[in-house]
Amino acid sequence: MNERTAATEPVFRIRARHTDATVTVYQAYRPEIGRPAARTGRFPPAWKRDRMTWIKPSFLWMMYRCGWGAKEGQETVLAVEIDRAGFEWALRNACLSHHVPDLHGDEAAWRRQLRRSPARVQWDPERDLRLEPLPYRSLQLGLAGEAAARYADEWIAGIEDVTPLAAEVHALVRAGETERARGLLPEERPYPVADEVLAHLRG
Repeated sequence: MNERTAATEPVFRIRARHTDATVTVYQAYRPEIGRPAARTGRFPPAWKRDRMTWIKPSFLWMMYRCGWGAKEGQETVLAVEIDRAGFEWALRNACLSHHVPDLHGDEAAWRRQLRRSPARVQWDPERDLRLEPLPYRSLQLGLAGEAAARYADEWIAGIEDVTPLAAEVHALVRAGETERARGLLPEERPYPVADEVLAHLRG
């Protein structure tokens, strides 16, 4: 994405690698969880389904979060291909992770909605190849309770260990070969979703 495109990119838009049936999201785990997940296509028993799990459609935001796979407990980077219907169910049933008066009314109403919602959304600055913030946002989708169970048991179509890709891109960036690095990035296109699915999540 060039500077002109970045300047005109909508602040709140989902960009992701996707097909007609699936969307790819990223997570990073310690090897004891990440490697078995990639090998079997399912999270192992050590994966705690009673905790909120955050999925991220942006590869570079994941690199920012996990430090290119160098942060402790995030050494294995996974690309998780999930069912689009499930992804959109989570969006429809999500609540923003922060209070926006125009959307939620008073703060107490927002807190009640947050407690009831099986998913939550926050929008953080998207990142460039040097992991510097861009002037538009990247979706982070947190799944808990029913949403986490559906994610683990129903939505996953495949899990790939992309730790080697993260290392290769990072090495090229450090060597100043940004065009080669950019050529290795997953193609993340605007994700086609009805406006009403996101209307309650912008703010």
